[in-house]
Amino acid sequence: MEHTKGEVVLVEDDAGMRQAVARMLWGAGYAVKSFESAEALLDALGGSALWSDHACLVCDVRLPGASGFELYRRIAAKGPTPSWIFVTAHDTQLAREQAQRAAAAYLTKPFEGRALLELIASVMARDEARL
Repeated sequence: MEHTKGEVVLVEDDAGMRQAVARMLWGAGYAVKSFESAEALLDALGGSALWSDHACLVCDVRLPGASGFELYRRIAAKGPTPSWIFVTAHDTQLAREQAQRAAAAYLTKPFEGRALLELIASVMARDEARL
């Protein structure tokens, strides 16, 4: 299958969830890079920006080590951020406000795969139109 919809970078500490979401995204036509922590992604980036201009980052809020919000701050410090979606099973007003300040989408777990795919397409289209 050719992956032409763009790249999704997935940061999720739950291995089963990470594999299921990565499989679904790949099946929907996205190139997928997945990581179990913010540090694993930052190590892979080696201090540079993300690999693709046409990327979406789907990131769990609660991660071991640096949180999803801390990862956002570290990547934003390097330059423009990709389309960003925070996901969490621990919905709070503070988390919603932090996502809003980051101009990121926000999705609570559990979610349907279709809802995530629609949200990815929406934020990528919105951000592409902005460029």
